[in-house]
Amino acid sequence: MLKKITTLAFVIALGSVSLFAQAAQLRTAVAGQKYKIKGVVVAKESENTFIVRDAVGVDTKVVVAPNASIKNNAFFGGDKYAVTSIVRGLNMEVEGVGDASGSVSVNKVRFDKSNLLTAQSIDARVAPAEDRLTAAEQNAQRISGQIDELMAISNAAKGGAKAAQDTADAAVAGVNATNERISNLDDYVVQSTATVNFKVNSAVLSPEAKASLDQVAATAKSLRGYVIEVTGFASAEGSTARNKALSQKRAQAVKEYLIENHDVDLRRFSDSYGFGELKAVADNTTREGREQNRRVEVKLLVSRGLNTNVEVKSTNNED
Repeated sequence: MLKKITTLAFVIALGSVSLFAQAAQLRTAVAGQKYKIKGVVVAKESENTFIVRDAVGVDTKVVVAPNASIKNNAFFGGDKYAVTSIVRGLNMEVEGVGDASGSVSVNKVRFDKSNLLTAQSIDARVAPAEDRLTAAEQNAQRISGQIDELMAISNAAKGGAKAAQDTADAAVAGVNATNERISNLDDYVVQSTATVNFKVNSAVLSPEAKASLDQVAATAKSLRGYVIEVTGFASAEGSTARNKALSQKRAQAVKEYLIENHDVDLRRFSDSYGFGELKAVADNTTREGREQNRRVEVKLLVSRGLNTNVEVKSTNNED
């Protein structure tokens, strides 16, 4: 029964040592000073280096010299032991001298034999458990590291997936925009308009009319996919047939001026047409109204698919 109690006490003591080892104060030995320390071994740093904690809770690092006397406290001399016999939980008394590192270089070690046997018995059972715990902790750290790595890979994959989705969305948007532009290639809108006027019974361009057409040509050359629509008109003076023929001559005069003076390609023109007296813009019973009806309307149209931003302008010239 006493042995069981003693064993239990050592287990509790050893557990307490392990639990509070970090809280103890570590003594710094003075070099050359003699020390006699009595306490329990709370840690084993190497085969001959130990941490001994005294009754007031102060730790001392002791280094057992190779020629140290290690014995139990027997009445007749005591048995000699190797330094490897010293284990955690052993109560022992050491004597030595402080060295340059702040430790105590020990040349004498004494302990109770029964205490040694109990400490060794406990250490034999505790050490494997601690080894397993250490391995478990290392395994837990390894698993934690793997989890962190997997999380990093997952986050990178999510980021990559988002980037891929963004790229795909951009590609789809680009395709849609391209399809829309293709669909709009044949969709023409008026970019600018100009009106030139003529004298009675004349299809001759005035200087003002030519200046207006010069401006149309200059604007056209700055655009892509443009078409020029030329439409002639006449006032109600004279016969209907004569007025229709005159409106066609006026439209042809405008078309020829643009071709001959500004090298506008023939394919840039839609079919020109003379409406004659039709589609009057003013009253043919007045002089001013008839002057306005003797006209050619020039419309500069651009493909919506090739010119996404167009500004509608108008240039009018009356004679």
